[in-house]
Amino acid sequence: MPGKIKEMIDEIIQERSRGNPAIKEMTIAKLILKGINPTKFDNKSLDDIAIIEKLFEIAKQLNIRSFDNRGINMKSAFSTKYIEEEVVLDLKDQLNVEDTKLIIFFASSIFDQQKISKLMSKNFPECIVVGCSTAGELVSGKVLRNSVVAMAIGSNIVSDVKVEVVKNMRENLSIEKAFKSFEEYYEESLYTMDTKKFVGITLIDGLSMKEEKIMDLIGNRTNVFFVGGSAGDDYKFSETFVSANGNVYNDSAVLILLKISDKAEFDIIKTQSFEILDHVFIANKVNEEKRKVIEFNNRPAVFEYADAVGEHSLDDVPKYFMTNPLGLIVGEKDIFIRAPQQVIGTSMSFYCNILEGMEVKLLKSTNIIEETKKAIDNKINEFGRIEGMINFQCIHRILELERDNLLNEYAEIFKDIPTAGFSAYGEQFIGHMNQSSTMLVFRVKTEM
Repeated sequence: MPGKIKEMIDEIIQERSRGNPAIKEMTIAKLILKGINPTKFDNKSLDDIAIIEKLFEIAKQLNIRSFDNRGINMKSAFSTKYIEEEVVLDLKDQLNVEDTKLIIFFASSIFDQQKISKLMSKNFPECIVVGCSTAGELVSGKVLRNSVVAMAIGSNIVSDVKVEVVKNMRENLSIEKAFKSFEEYYEESLYTMDTKKFVGITLIDGLSMKEEKIMDLIGNRTNVFFVGGSAGDDYKFSETFVSANGNVYNDSAVLILLKISDKAEFDIIKTQSFEILDHVFIANKVNEEKRKVIEFNNRPAVFEYADAVGEHSLDDVPKYFMTNPLGLIVGEKDIFIRAPQQVIGTSMSFYCNILEGMEVKLLKSTNIIEETKKAIDNKINEFGRIEGMINFQCIHRILELERDNLLNEYAEIFKDIPTAGFSAYGEQFIGHMNQSSTMLVFRVKTEM
């Protein structure tokens, strides 16, 4: 929304000076001394979230009451404190969004998840609070570990929120009760809901191995997009948690259905950094429940994969898993990645399902920094400005960036966008996938 900075500067000067020319000049001087030169901005100046937040801080310093709790529609925060009570109070001090509708938080597995969940719900009683455990955290300008990050979303972005928990997935997975509750709450059928007015978020137990089935059931029941991530536990693969309104759950999924404000709109960015190679794998024999492929192209799976990557030693095959996963190709270039997890005898297990008869292709990793930046820049060019972002990214992306000493460069991509996200054990968008970054982005419409 171009011109917001100029509008804020004018309001600060007007309220502080109240028509007194001398005080007006003094206020302009104060702004310049604080690093904001009013002459550098006009009605066509593009919004810069860092400058806008700085102006809010200056308005607070100058006792400009009309700015109190106004104008921030989405805000991210993080805390690296060690005690759960201190973490939550730290986040509360930062998340000053007017009429908050939703708080979503992502907490490292080093924390007591039940305690964090209860404290977050207690300290933000006015809104829905959801979250999950992580394998790493992402916030504006930082890639973190052993922290808690959060995003507050206000009513100018989301007009209403409904959350449901799908429990006991391994015994009897069904989303019907949750979806009927959504329909009763919004008084609309999920079959016919406006896909521009509603969007869903999924937070799923990352060790449940039920993500594909959940996304399949959701896809059967609605055209509304659901995006999200699988909870992590810092690569221990022991226990992951999802959270809703003060309670935590295993073997469960938290489903959140957002109704977007008339003043706002959303979009989804899905990006992965791979090129498609020629080698085709057809899964002839699989164990779907265990996400295991027994045979590719009528050969033991590991032999076919080893030949494809040019590796003669089966012991060294796993070193290719991160850089050469397999991809289910939709259309010409849309990739749903299936990352290998381990070799089991002559079979291979994956982090996502490869079904019997499914055709996948060998992939080769490319430049995560360049392609992520390009994807976000393209969206900014289309939107004008991203008000905020929830980022569900695969832990394998972070491990690859860490290996190449590129974490700081990656974090810089998000420094000017209110962002909260986490390193996941898989991402959800239409289906379940790995080694992608799936971002739910919002903006306030320019005609506001």
